[in-house]
Formats: sequence, structure tokens, C-alpha cells
Amino acid sequence: SMSTPSMTPQGKVRAKTEVTTWGATNRQVKALTEHLVAQGVESVVMEATGGFWKPFFYEFEKAGRFEVVLANPRHVRNMPRRKSDVSDAAWLAQLAAHGLVSASFVPPAPIRALRDLTRTRSTLVRQRSAQVLRLEAVVQDAGVKLSDAASNIMGASGRAMLGALADGGQSAEQIAAPGQRSAGGQVRRPGRGP
Repeated sequence: SMSTPSMTPQGKVRAKTEVTTWGATNRQVKALTEHLVAQGVESVVMEATGGFWKPFFYEFEKAGRFEVVLANPRHVRNMPRRKSDVSDAAWLAQLAAHGLVSASFVPPAPIRALRDLTRTRSTLVRQRSAQVLRLEAVVQDAGVKLSDAASNIMGASGRAMLGALADGGQSAEQIAAPGQRSAGGQVRRPGRGP
């Protein structure tokens, strides 16, 4: 849940504070955004805690109705804290109202999308590499040292030899023959383990 104190100017010095608590589902985040717009809120400040802030930040940003500040956790950590999320939220609103909160950098949406794609690609490359190593270990446990015959067991020659092995090839010649055709006859015969 998220506690949101709404501070609206009342005269020159005072502000009216209303604290409400909201859930984190998409529907509730949209309802919170509509509530803040209806209250005439011009600036929203929140603390960056894990990834919890993201749906709120993105929805507020998409609304385009207020300045959204993601409080730098290092900076806010040095400020005096309160005993609950509700009082912490009210305190953070007070600090922001007095300009005492420094914002964390949040890249624009296109850069965030690019970062997500880059992270996903890195994860997929790591997973693929782990699977190739696992495949090589399984084949080696079966007594075939395929890496002696092909420098890249996922290259054309290596895949051809894996296919021959999967098709029931028993001898080194049966396993190496498809690889030799793929590599123009330049593949060494895979060794058999003990």
C-alpha cells in the first residue's frame, strides 16, 4: 500500500494535509492518480524503495499533470525518520514542500525501454551459455568428448555431430561423419571417454 499526504495551499503559510492509503494494483494506482488530479496536486514526491515505486511513478508520469520527484534514498536516509509509513509519507511531503528532497535520476521512457531490452538480451545470452555448457557436460558424462572434435559444439559441425549422436551413432566415425561433411572434412574425430 502507499500512503499519500495531499498538501494544498491554505493562505500564504499553511497547507491542508490529507493522508490516504492506497493499494498497488493497476486499478488502485489509476484511482490514486485520478484522486491527485482531482485534489489539484501539482507535485508528487515518493521514495525509491526496491521496484515498488515504478508503477506509481510511470502512471503519474503518464498523467502529465504533476511534477514527479523520486526521492534519492541516500539523501532521504540522512533525514530524520518517523515510526510508520504514514508519518514517513507526511514527513517526506513536508521536506519536499521546503525543497529539501533531491531527486534521483529516472531516464526517459525510451531509454528505460532500451535498458529493459538490453537486460533481457543479457539474461537470454547468459541462459543460452549455461545451457550449452550443460549440454557439453551431459555429452561428456556419456563418454563423448565432443569439444575435441569441434571448437564450437553449437556450430554447424557440432550440431551435426550432436544430431548423429542423438540418432544413435555409436562409433566415433558415425558421430564424426556429419561434422566432417559440414566442415569440409576438417573435423577431428571425437574422443571416447573411459
